[in-house]
Amino acid sequence: MSHKIALIGFGTVGQGLCEILIDKKEYLKSKYDFSWEIVAISDPVKGSVYCSSGLEVEKLLKLAATGTSLEEYQCQHDNCKCNFGWDALKTIKDSNADTICELAFTNVETGMPAIDHCKAAFESGKNVVTSNKGPAAVDFAGMQALADENGVKFMIEGTVVSGTPIINLVDGPLAGCEISSIKGILNGTTNYILTQMEAGMEYSTALQKDQELGYAEADPTGDVEGFDAMAKVIILANVVMNTPITAKDVEREGITGITPAMIADAKAQNARWKLIGSIEKTVNGVKAAVKPEMVPMTHPLAGIMDATNALTFATDLMGDITIVGAGAGRTETGYSILTDILAIHRNN
Repeated sequence: MSHKIALIGFGTVGQGLCEILIDKKEYLKSKYDFSWEIVAISDPVKGSVYCSSGLEVEKLLKLAATGTSLEEYQCQHDNCKCNFGWDALKTIKDSNADTICELAFTNVETGMPAIDHCKAAFESGKNVVTSNKGPAAVDFAGMQALADENGVKFMIEGTVVSGTPIINLVDGPLAGCEISSIKGILNGTTNYILTQMEAGMEYSTALQKDQELGYAEADPTGDVEGFDAMAKVIILANVVMNTPITAKDVEREGITGITPAMIADAKAQNARWKLIGSIEKTVNGVKAAVKPEMVPMTHPLAGIMDATNALTFATDLMGDITIVGAGAGRTETGYSILTDILAIHRNN
């Protein structure tokens, strides 16, 4: 039986997921006995379409690529009547999807509208896979409890370091290890800027280049002031350390105060500046922070350059484990959604 999927949001991540599903269709079937159907897409800009028998994804990608509304979609099924114009909540509640991929634009501080989307999915008996940090950062415990109450899954691998398997690493290969601290580079934009500044570029020039490459948003505040990394720290504290914290519990400082003189001083001390997100167990819970640190060249994180992300886990059985990978990207984040969908499939 095909796994039925509805996408809430059809931007970079949703399209990246669809491209992977098409390219890997035969492999996923032969390797995991996994077959899929996209039955619905709802996007406030690109339009909305639902067909209970499944949509032709190639057609939808072509419509999106040409800026054509998804509501121009023509169904291939005989006697099939597609539904158009459904908003996100109606799509979630009334479609026949097994899993909702929540990929809409969301306010990371309030978690909205993704929290409402997740709640509607859980109450409708549907799994949620999301790369949106909001729901997990704002109310992970509440989201997980509601999912458990309704016998469905809340999967969030893509919320931290994109497709690089951070949460899956802890649940899988590091299962049985007690993790006493997590320390890492959680934001590619800031790491890219610091890399360019070390090479002699001014902050403003490095930021502009970063934006041109598509790493930073037009308003880069969330990245350069540490809000994006802070949301990821909150998620890691909740999920990995099993300690509920919120933004008020995280010491936060961005990179806008880093000067060329500070870069030079770090070089003289055989170190370099990195924006580091950290969570450390203490007798009173956890200590969490996002702030620039001078990292010694002897530490694995010092060698992480440009937009790459990395995390070091301090464990009792394996010592320090560092994982390095892409922290963003169309394919990479789309892949994170796929891994969670496959996990749901394997556990059914």
